[in-house]
Amino acid sequence: MKKDPKVVAIVLGGGRGTRLYPLTMDRSKPAVPFAGKYRLVDIPISNCINSGLRKIYVLTQFNSASLHNHIASTYNFDQFSGGFVEILAAEQTNTSESWYQGTADAVRKNLKHFHDQNADYYVILSGDQLYRMDFADMLQRHIDTGAELTIAAKPISRSQATGLGIIGADDAGMIKKFYEKPAADMDLSEYKVPEKCMKDQLGLDVNSSNEYLASMGIYIFTAQAMEEALNNDKTDFGKEIIPGFIKTRPVAAYLFDDFWEDIGTIKNFYETNLNLSSEKPLFNFYDESAPIYTHRRHLPATKANFCNISCSLTSEGSIITNAYIVNSIIGVRTFIEAGASLDGVYCMGASRYETDEEKAENAKNGIPNIGIGKATIIKKAIIDQNARIGANCRIGIDNIPRPEGDFEMYSIHDGIIVINKNAIIPDGTVM
Repeated sequence: MKKDPKVVAIVLGGGRGTRLYPLTMDRSKPAVPFAGKYRLVDIPISNCINSGLRKIYVLTQFNSASLHNHIASTYNFDQFSGGFVEILAAEQTNTSESWYQGTADAVRKNLKHFHDQNADYYVILSGDQLYRMDFADMLQRHIDTGAELTIAAKPISRSQATGLGIIGADDAGMIKKFYEKPAADMDLSEYKVPEKCMKDQLGLDVNSSNEYLASMGIYIFTAQAMEEALNNDKTDFGKEIIPGFIKTRPVAAYLFDDFWEDIGTIKNFYETNLNLSSEKPLFNFYDESAPIYTHRRHLPATKANFCNISCSLTSEGSIITNAYIVNSIIGVRTFIEAGASLDGVYCMGASRYETDEEKAENAKNGIPNIGIGKATIIKKAIIDQNARIGANCRIGIDNIPRPEGDFEMYSIHDGIIVINKNAIIPDGTVM
């Protein structure tokens, strides 16, 4: 009988997450709430579990407490499976006092921990992407081609190529060259995907919407090859390790043509979330054969009293009264008072319920309850967890230009208003 390969998955938690600020003000990027009831890190971890990979490390170094709490309360495998989801935060050691300097450096500094698993292969994943993939299929391609590195590749158009790593492959889908984030006016004709490669792997013809291959930042390394590739001081996979690796070792492309979105900016985050509330979202959370897992909260169903709700998601434990909600996502434990109106809003909800005593004490001090107050109107905004928005507020309801930047209780990025976590927005506020 052929022995099953030993595979370890490594989820890269990212750095400071500055492009997702202020959502990353108090939490790491993988811990940012997503789609009403999930965290971003639930996506790669769920893909691993659904692919039969149960040994998973998450590498992070900034604001990791929230991520620790989420993973500790969510991913507990039974003692017979040998599975785990373990966070490895940056640490000072006798040989290094520096934090992670990049994706490759983060993996290099944790090799001593990975050695405990005696892996045959490593799967390297990003912590801020939305997609559904069977890594077992990708691993089989890696094994069948004899590659020492396999890169998941998404067919894209030329207009999409500027911000991504572009792959040059031959007819068999073996990668011969790689260019990280080419300029918009750069000639990429030599990187066009061969017709045979596209046809054999995906059954598709090459056209203007899929004529190039972009790296998805998803890699499978043969264990020994990865350690040899990291035996240097290079810090980043995309910019340094992979271009050099391709020149001397066999590298395969695994073509993937389903939904994939890199959630790296406030605009990407907002638009990807809001698309989930549309009639036919691009990503399907309702696939029972490959579910997305998250923390079990044991909350009651959402209660909607005399509401008009359309093209929206409402998460468990919420109470919504006489409100108008359209094209929006309502997170867990969200309280929305009578007369409120939300259009194009992601409200992340609350981490706990307030008691009646707390509400009474806050009222004495003029502090609104957690949630959205009476007759408040909000458009095109992200409301972070535990925010208190008072009554009769007007947020984003006009079309006047607003200065971009970070302010005391809110930020504006790409024209999207973000109300900070734990922010207090008094009654009657207009912004």
